[in-house]
Amino acid sequence: MKILGISGSLRQGSFNTALLNTIKNMPQDRINFEITSIDKIPFYNEDLDGDQKPGAVQKLIANIASADGILFATPEYNHSIPAVLKNAIDWASRPSFQSCLQSKPCGIISASKSPVGGARVQEDLKVVLASTLSIVYPSIEYLLPSAHEMFNDSGELTNEQAQRRLTRYFSGFTKWIEKQD
Repeated sequence: MKILGISGSLRQGSFNTALLNTIKNMPQDRINFEITSIDKIPFYNEDLDGDQKPGAVQKLIANIASADGILFATPEYNHSIPAVLKNAIDWASRPSFQSCLQSKPCGIISASKSPVGGARVQEDLKVVLASTLSIVYPSIEYLLPSAHEMFNDSGELTNEQAQRRLTRYFSGFTKWIEKQD
């Protein structure tokens, strides 16, 4: 099974990218977990959305199409989705109702310095993914509040409870994907 991780943050020391790296470093049995970057994707422009999309967009679409599921890890900016993540989803959602996101199983996790942990971004992202006809993992959210206290300087998740919850979420997500076929 191939799972694609997409971070909604471009920051070098992103807690959300660190969550994806934590998953990538977990012992995996029958799971290929890859992380793709959205840092080179241009702003969506319908003039560029023809047969020859920009190279970074083509790569994103190919990565999503070849994945059995997508795990979004995203911060919350101004109570909503970071522009870079929304932009990547806008590109991947074309053509409407026939895109690589249609019927794609998706999970959402979030980490934030705030005590809320990104709860609002998860709700907004669910609405956006519903409009792309993606299927969102029906689970209790994985929220990591006070993320700046949960990682060491090397970006390793050091809080044991947060680690156990992340392992449980990812295990449930992959089992759910298997049932989707």
